[in-house]
Amino acid sequence: MQEYMVRVRFAPSPTGIPHVGNIRTALFNYFFAKKEGGKFILRIEDTDQARKVAGAQDAIKQSLSWLGISWDEYIVQSEHLDDYKKYAKELVSKGLAKEEDGAVVFITPREGETSWVDKIGNKAIEFENKDIEDFIILKSDGFPTYHLANVVDDNKEGVTHVIRGEDWVSSTPKHILLYKAFGWNIPQFVHVPNILGPDKSKLSKRRGAKSVLDFKKEGFLPEALLNYLMLLGWSPKNDREILSKEEITKEFSLENINVSPAVFDQKKLEWMNGEYIRKLSVSDLKSKIKNQKSKIQFKNEKVLDELILLAQTRMKTLLDFKTLVGPLIQGSKVDLSTEEKKVAEKLKERLSAIEQWSSEAILTALKEIMESEGVKMQTVYKIFTGNESGLPLPQSLEILGKEKTLKLLVQ
Repeated sequence: MQEYMVRVRFAPSPTGIPHVGNIRTALFNYFFAKKEGGKFILRIEDTDQARKVAGAQDAIKQSLSWLGISWDEYIVQSEHLDDYKKYAKELVSKGLAKEEDGAVVFITPREGETSWVDKIGNKAIEFENKDIEDFIILKSDGFPTYHLANVVDDNKEGVTHVIRGEDWVSSTPKHILLYKAFGWNIPQFVHVPNILGPDKSKLSKRRGAKSVLDFKKEGFLPEALLNYLMLLGWSPKNDREILSKEEITKEFSLENINVSPAVFDQKKLEWMNGEYIRKLSVSDLKSKIKNQKSKIQFKNEKVLDELILLAQTRMKTLLDFKTLVGPLIQGSKVDLSTEEKKVAEKLKERLSAIEQWSSEAILTALKEIMESEGVKMQTVYKIFTGNESGLPLPQSLEILGKEKTLKLLVQ
């Protein structure tokens, strides 16, 4: 029986809007805590004041909240500077650290080694102490470095598992040495593999990695993005791909985290987002489309509902609705050639003659004009919308109605 409560933390620095690789680490922490009945702590590591970016702290919270991730505790490191100073002085008094030019430097033991068994792959990792240089733990401005603040807070907050990116493996021996110097319990370390971009390089802001908020603006659903990010480096036992938060919580385990990096695949994310869009009711999808602040104006809600139903099966993002439907509402934005204008007049004449307005009658009319004028459907589509493809044209024009359809043909 478990003798302690699992406590984990996501500890970003407010040096910019977190990209999806950072947020994936937060998700692993969150779902592990939920699976084990533990606590998920959000800790803002803002001790590097020179690198702070205005608005980054809010962006971190907004990113998690939009994905439906809540935290049990919220901590900002710069509000606890006295704690770090106290512990730095303690190490100096023990002879385990020294003061140099106003800073405090930890003295690394020169003999022996520092090791741990990482939970990813249960792999033993070892560093020779002679290869670990002395390192600053308290800067001359009174702010701690990452190493000291990280260890002090993890101990104070009772963190049981440190789940973070594999980039931090090289820092871990320094942290273990600090734990030992203070005589504190050492948490279990879980260094998850990085997410790679399509070129197989590490996903990063410098290489164009997007943030959660970028994906929100681009019309992705939070449920779909969360689902996709969780499958970057972890998979359920039955290899299912579409998973709710409840299903992820039930099935998540550290043992199922892959030891190899995952590759971020935009097309796979778009496919998954499309699957989630198709699960929505028309009213829910309409609400989400309107929340994207589309510039398309709809006066007839019935027409809007029918266009949504038609577009829903072809949408990969919420923005696709504007792309698919906008031209039908707003008309063509391209100049037509003389021949295309001639075809437009023929279309207007033939469609005007339809008495019972239906997709079948419209299709018959379009086919007649295409045959008589020797043009393909791409040309007809261009005349109506400016594009050469999109939603099924007969069904779209039936929904728009005869009057609106004929207006689309006015140049």
